[in-house]
Amino acid sequence: MSIKWNGIFPALTTKFTKDDQLDLAMFKKNLDAQLSAGVHGIILGGTLGEASVLTTEEKETLVQFAVENVEDKIPVVLNIAEGATREALKQLKLAAASGCKGIMLLPPMRYKSDHRETVTYFKTIAGSTDLPIMIYNNPVDYKIEVTLDMFDELTECKNIEAVKESTRDVTNVTRMLNHFGNRYKILCGVDTLAMEAMLMGAHGWVAGLVCAFPLETVAIYNLIQSGKINEAAKIYRWFMPLLELDIHPKLVQYIKLAETQAGIGTEQVRAPRLILEGEERKRILKIINDGIASRPDPKDLQSQKSLRTVAESISI
Repeated sequence: MSIKWNGIFPALTTKFTKDDQLDLAMFKKNLDAQLSAGVHGIILGGTLGEASVLTTEEKETLVQFAVENVEDKIPVVLNIAEGATREALKQLKLAAASGCKGIMLLPPMRYKSDHRETVTYFKTIAGSTDLPIMIYNNPVDYKIEVTLDMFDELTECKNIEAVKESTRDVTNVTRMLNHFGNRYKILCGVDTLAMEAMLMGAHGWVAGLVCAFPLETVAIYNLIQSGKINEAAKIYRWFMPLLELDIHPKLVQYIKLAETQAGIGTEQVRAPRLILEGEERKRILKIINDGIASRPDPKDLQSQKSLRTVAESISI
């Protein structure tokens, strides 16, 4: 399966039991909800997936479980975020051996590499695999910006096909399209800028709150692709207070609480993260429960799934 890099790619959370083991039953429940909603791919091992506190064996278990359960309906993508090139190459082997169809790749972690080092890192990974790659460009959280000049040098790597655009500057969508045309697919990686980015030409959305609200997320994409902008904007405006939970250091706890309230997740996180409590929990619960109380009619959202065929037929 090749990857079109169009549409909705949830950055899935990792589900844990109360005794801190992988909760594969709840992971499957959420995955089934994503598949039913019509997402176009899934990403494992990102920030939302708490990858920094997962063992290699746990990542392997998650990937293999996901690959088996999606049954080739959609691609499974593994995020690679490592401090050492050799460790990234080990994760790359895991992805290939476990049946992943692609990888999302961050610049080196912890060390702020310069232009030459960053490009060399990406080229080394790309040259070691045939898997398609999406570069994750998030200088706000990870301190390294993948610049237009870097992307110029990376054009020679044919399997570097896409970028998760998380600079918080939506005009970068236009800059990328002006400079590279359709050489790179662009997926917005910031929930609160997703509709704006897609209206400016982004090809998809690596989403966070989709973990709790898959139908609404997919509906926004399908409506935009079908030219139904006002209908998409109505859902997006309802969604915004919830989407803002994605741009906070505790996005994992916030989104897991939203999954719990939506009935497709639990609050369990892995230390040093802790489950929310006190006034903070009450405040976030109110945002989530207010959103659930006023959410669009699921029947209407289900009917919009018929737009997917139209959306796919016109996606670049």
